[in-house]
Amino acid sequence: MSTLSAEEQQIVELVARWVDDEVRPVVNELEHSNTYPEKLIEQMKQMGVYGLVIPEPYGDFSVSARCYAQVTEEIARGWMSLAGAFGGHSVVSKLIVRFGTEEQRQRYLPRMATGELRATMALTEPDGGSDLQAIRTVARPVDDGYVINGSKTWITNARMSGLVALLCKTDPTTEPAHSGISILLVEKVPGFTVSRDLPKMGYKGVESCELHFDDCHVSTDALLGGVEGKGFVQMMTGLETGRIQVAGRAIGVARAAFDDALRYAQEREAFGVPIWKHQSVGNLLADMATQITAGQQLNYHAADCLDSGRRADMEAGMAKLFCSEMAAKVCLDAIRVHGGHGYSTEFDVERYYRDAPLMIVGEGTNEVLRNVIVKQAITRNGLT
Repeated sequence: MSTLSAEEQQIVELVARWVDDEVRPVVNELEHSNTYPEKLIEQMKQMGVYGLVIPEPYGDFSVSARCYAQVTEEIARGWMSLAGAFGGHSVVSKLIVRFGTEEQRQRYLPRMATGELRATMALTEPDGGSDLQAIRTVARPVDDGYVINGSKTWITNARMSGLVALLCKTDPTTEPAHSGISILLVEKVPGFTVSRDLPKMGYKGVESCELHFDDCHVSTDALLGGVEGKGFVQMMTGLETGRIQVAGRAIGVARAAFDDALRYAQEREAFGVPIWKHQSVGNLLADMATQITAGQQLNYHAADCLDSGRRADMEAGMAKLFCSEMAAKVCLDAIRVHGGHGYSTEFDVERYYRDAPLMIVGEGTNEVLRNVIVKQAITRNGLT
């Protein structure tokens, strides 16, 4: 099991202090007014958060997947929306680092590392999400590039991002379907429209939008890696990082809920004693602490697999599955500990409870991830 370097530990501690000093004092107001957190995003850029997965010479310092997971935890502990504000950006960064041409790396990565250029990925469509091979957005090859037509939905940071990694079909007739899928790096050009912001139960402050492509023309060099038909495999590799990030978000939200519940259980008295001394409340807190620790270890294991260069789709899927379900339970239990106060918007636990379900359905629904996990379990154990 790997550990953080001294420099990486300093990064995690810096982010944790920033969360306590800058994020937590203002999050409730920003959340309930659904205000874009421009000042906090700028501070994240200054801390280098947007460049955490971009190595030299394109960025200043690339951290391990484990460090990235812990930074995500800390930011989500302050406000899950902020963790989402750089999640897709990190996946696109990894895609370009690993699969991009040198021209694409030079063009995008230095500006992405500073946050000057923010990126997001566009996978989900109005008629389907988890079945990526069934996407309908088509990029028709022409002499000097591609003409894109189609729609995407639930795209986080769509308005604030200047670059979109678009999953689309460059050959909709080929079989198997995934062999006709490519990723195009699309900037805000004519024919590309961000239509509306979708209303959400939680995940406030950052936008989730619908995208439309109407005869949107991009040049040939927009094709990630310069080779058609590789997009499905490329995106599945990127989603290993994405699922570790989502698991980290879930852990961060659960940690915040547990911290609040633990503090409240020491301050609140019933029948003459702090409520944590009542077995029913104490058992809730004990289970919460145990589940959070188990989730962390699963996610760190997935991150270690990624750092070692091993395939991590099963491990990242397990981490995302367990941590998201865990966070939903922990946040509900935190409301139980708070009693009636837990239902009040004056207390943060109701926000955690609204934010937690996003991790269950985001970055691949848990129902689909169970399919991924069992298929890998069969494959790795030599069974058919």
